[in-house]
Order: sequence, then structure tokens, then C-alpha cells
Amino acid sequence: MTLIPTDTERVARARADLRMGLPVVIRDGAQGLLVAAAETVDAARFAAIQALDGPPAIAAITAWRAQTLKARAYDGDLARVVLPGGAGVGWLRCLADPARDLASPLKGPLQTLRDGDPTAHRMALLLAKSAQLLPTILAKPVADADDLARRDDLTGLTTAMVAADIARHHPLSPVAAARLPMEASEAGKLHVFRPENGGIEHYAIEIGRPDRSAPVLARLHSACFTGDVLGSLKCDCGPQLRTALAEMGRAGGGVLLYLNQEGRGIGLTNKMRAYSLQDQGFDTVEANHRLGFEDDERDFRIGADLLRKLGFAAVRLMTNNPRKVTMMEAEGIGVAERVPLVTGTNRHNAHYLTVKAQKSGHLL
Repeated sequence: MTLIPTDTERVARARADLRMGLPVVIRDGAQGLLVAAAETVDAARFAAIQALDGPPAIAAITAWRAQTLKARAYDGDLARVVLPGGAGVGWLRCLADPARDLASPLKGPLQTLRDGDPTAHRMALLLAKSAQLLPTILAKPVADADDLARRDDLTGLTTAMVAADIARHHPLSPVAAARLPMEASEAGKLHVFRPENGGIEHYAIEIGRPDRSAPVLARLHSACFTGDVLGSLKCDCGPQLRTALAEMGRAGGGVLLYLNQEGRGIGLTNKMRAYSLQDQGFDTVEANHRLGFEDDERDFRIGADLLRKLGFAAVRLMTNNPRKVTMMEAEGIGVAERVPLVTGTNRHNAHYLTVKAQKSGHLL
């Protein structure tokens, strides 16, 4: 038994550090990067990073964000941007946040690097994404990465550690469960599961007394605070949630998997940023791209894991998203039937639903 943090614990610590504005160190072989999140680093730490010996600090952005800024992404999925003379933390924020594109347009063109290995920059961007921060980072090459981490008490990682953690599905463990009478069924039960990396918890709600020996009526529902709680008219999430629960109640049994992957996995803060961009005329997918994210950052393996933990091997899946069916089957959960979720439209979500069908392949 050792008190030394595992690789998983170090990566989780690094996410927390980035969210607080602390830099972390990522080493790739003999080369190292001191990395800070553009969204949270303050002026004092920005200046301290710039003042370190060695090559100048640069910024790294995803290819989607580079496309918005008309910067060349020579590295394919990302661009390494040279900081112009006199650039400060305000310039870095403008680079990261598309809400500032109109108010504070960057003076271009932006110069991006062709040479050098971008592996550490790529891992830093993935780490920022997994922390639900805007995927723009400040990166300072350092020769003595491990020494710097020890000297300044910074979290030190390797690119291999980050890559393995991002790719891995972290197993979920049950932490609490209790009976919960609901409108859909007085015989309800709520289970809370926590991933091994200490990340956000996910919930499984049993409606009635579902039979483990037959395909269960199931719904994978990604958290939507605006739709589920506030009754937002901009999406169909709230109606889908209520329709699924009511149908499970009528059927006498079902399971709702409530996955805390707000805003297609980018988090509520970034979802609100995307909504702001939608007010400027961009659709859901375009807004995510301008922020630097993919169309959908969710991990539906979580749903399959929860079903297995609860003893279900097959489902009648309530969804309009064929990707969920494919994922379930790839994860070893049989899909006996896809059950469409039919909800109404309104003038606020009609375009959103059209984009869902045309760009995300939903069957509406």
C-alpha cells in the first residue's frame, strides 16, 4: 500500500488545478510544457510563465476554433498560435472565448507554428476539455519539467498518462440508493454512482419493478438543467424526460439513466456560451465548433456500465439517436427495440430539432 497518487488521481488533480487557474506540467519524453488554461489563468501567473527561461510561450487552440479565427491548423486537429508582442492575459481570453469575437476582434492574421511535436499541446487541450474549460491553453516549453513541478509544487503528468486517462472509461461504483416514490410510479428507486476518478456522479432511476430477465424499457438522458428543471423551450429535453418517465410508469417498469453530461458533454457554462452564439444566428453544431468543441463530447459508455451494474443485459431503448443504439450494442447491451420519443415542437426549438436531424442524424 502506498500514499503516492495513481496516474488517474494525478490527472484528476490536474483538472482541478486548471479550473482554479494553476498551471500543470506535461512531459513528453525529455520535452516538457508548463500549461495553463486560458479561461482561468490570471495576469500574475501569465506574467510568471512568460518570464521563465527558454523558448517563448505560445497558445494552442483546437482546429475548430482555428477555423473560426482563420488561423492555419498545421497540426491537423489543433493550431499552435504565436503570441504577438505585448499580448497579455486579456488577449489570451479573447483568443479562447468566441463571445469576444465581435466585441474585441483579434488583429490578424494569427501566426501558427509548423515545426515541432504538438503531442503535449494536444494532451493539454484534451485535459482542458475534460475539465469543461474552453479548449485554449497557454503553453511554455520547459527543459526541466520534473524539476519545475517539484520546485513549485505543481502537478506533473506525462502525455501517456493523459492519453490513457482520456481514452479510458472509468468504472462506476454504487455509493447510495433509496426508495423514491414519484409521479410516474410510487415504486421508484434512485441509485447514485460515482466514477473511480472522483468525477461527477451519475444516476439510475428504477421506475416500478423492472424485470431483469427481459429487455427493459430504458432511456439514456443527458442532464439538461435548462430543459429538465426550468422548462426551456429552446430544446426538447424536458418533454423527452417527462414522456419517458410517464411511459415507463404506464408500462409498469423501466429504468432512466440520468447522465451528468450537460450540453452534449461541454458543461452548463459552455452550453450558455453556445446559447449566446445561437442568439447571433449560429446553430447548435456551429456554436460548439466556434467554442472549440466537437459536435458531441458525451461518453455513452457510462449508460451501458450503469445497466450492467443494475443487472440488465438488454433494453428497449427510448431514443431518437441511432448513435445510442450503436454504442449500446458495441458495449454488449442488446437493443431489442428502438422506441421513438415523440414530443411536440414550438417556435423556439423548431430550428434546433431540424439541426438535430440534419447534422446529428436524429430520427425525428
